[in-house]
Order: sequence, then structure tokens, then C-alpha cells
Amino acid sequence: MGICIDRCLCFRRSFQELKNVADQHQCQTLNALAQHATFGQKCGLCLPYIARMLHTGETIFHEIITAPDPCALQYEYEKHTEQTHLSGHESHRNSDPCDGDG
Repeated sequence: MGICIDRCLCFRRSFQELKNVADQHQCQTLNALAQHATFGQKCGLCLPYIARMLHTGETIFHEIITAPDPCALQYEYEKHTEQTHLSGHESHRNSDPCDGDG
């Protein structure tokens, strides 16, 4: 069936859940979304997907994407999250649309 990437694996946050938070708080950047949700602080592999999600509205990806400069993207995000105390954000695992459950 190919690949299906639909979440931040480290924090088990689906891109749909993150998109809902972004829409609710009118977030247009990773740093703005990080003020309302926990994601991307471990391996950082989800960051280019979430950046694209914020730009296009897509929440399920069938190809591997990377940031033009992944190190810079991760550095900027980590720098921001170090300055922002994130607490009280619960991790949720929604049904997996890639398994046909959602």
C-alpha cells in the first residue's frame, strides 16, 4: 500500500489533531503551534510534515519529505521550545487512518 505518515511518532500526536489545534489558535508557524501543543521535540522527523501541514492543510502524507535545511529547522524549533515552558499537553493516540480505522 505504500507509506502513510500521519503523526508525530515520539509524542503520538496525529497531524489532524495538530491541525485542529493550529486552526483553533490560528497558528501559521511551528513556533506558534508549539505554544499550544507538544510535538517534534525528540527526533524532529515530523517537523517538515507539520510545516507543510500548516501551509497546505494536508494531514496524511504518502511520501517522505524533508526540510530544505533540516538542521536549521530543528535548531530554530528547539531554540524556541527551550524558551517556552510547555506543560499540561496530553498525548493522544487517535485511530490510525493508515490502518483503515479512521
